[in-house]
Amino acid sequence: MFSRLFLIRFYLPLLLSWTAAMTLWDKWALFAFAWPMAVTMAFGSFIAGSTSLGGGAVAFPVMTLILEIPPAVARDFALMIQAVGMMSASIAILLLRIPHDRRAVFYGLLGSLPGLLLGLELISPLLRDAAIKTLFGSFIFSFGLMLWWINRHGDRLAATGLPTLRSPDWMLLVTAGFLGGVVSGILGSGVDIVVFAVLVLRFGLCEKTATPTSVILMGVTSLAALLWGSATGGLHPDAWSYWWAAAPVVAFGAPFGAWCMSRWSRAAVIRFLCILIVAQYAGVLLVVPQTPLLLLLNAGVIGGGLLAFRMLHRPSPL
Repeated sequence: MFSRLFLIRFYLPLLLSWTAAMTLWDKWALFAFAWPMAVTMAFGSFIAGSTSLGGGAVAFPVMTLILEIPPAVARDFALMIQAVGMMSASIAILLLRIPHDRRAVFYGLLGSLPGLLLGLELISPLLRDAAIKTLFGSFIFSFGLMLWWINRHGDRLAATGLPTLRSPDWMLLVTAGFLGGVVSGILGSGVDIVVFAVLVLRFGLCEKTATPTSVILMGVTSLAALLWGSATGGLHPDAWSYWWAAAPVVAFGAPFGAWCMSRWSRAAVIRFLCILIVAQYAGVLLVVPQTPLLLLLNAGVIGGGLLAFRMLHRPSPL
């Protein structure tokens, strides 16, 4: 049964506060056009809490590919909504004492926060919309291929915790956090996937421990993006409208996903993750018109991603 402690101490007060704010600031009319994202995030928030993909992995492709919302708005919404959903999931992880690695979160954040600002402010404005959509799908697909490959026989040994971290180890986590932060600043999600990949491929960490670790890392990174965007006025007004409509949905769905994940087998977590990755990449190929240049970008990102993940991979945990 889902934790009564979480529902009573966290979610109920949050829901009442959201209802009061919606009434006080007259936001109920937003549902007239923002309801599709509230429905989408009912599923997306479950993914955010139960996998390393984050809610942005659902929100971004649905908004850009199906609803034809500009990638900049989708990116802002993904980061903003993850600040609610994945932080709620993080609180549930702590309350339910779901195993995670705090050192990975700490070192990942040292890199992700400056990387996030670089992606948001400098790199994202330079990229075209079609390239961003393709980059998102190809990047995640390359990781899915590598995850399937190392688990294809179903007998891979996995560690339940990280070993003693030497300087090269924690520097690798900081670097992974930085690169993931840059990707998050461009696409709205990414640091969770990159750090998850390092934990699983390099350190041989069990996916059931690496997943909640990546959820906490993405949640804090997204919260930093929300605070930064609020302070600088850089968040798109339409993203705020979608955020108001979907916030209470993700505040429940992401923690529920984390709770379900903690009760699944490791094989089920991997299988679910791979199915989602293949589905979202197929959607990218079907919806985004593939020019020769974009196909070349697809191949380059997938090939480069596979090479990077293969270089990270160690055949057995330390």
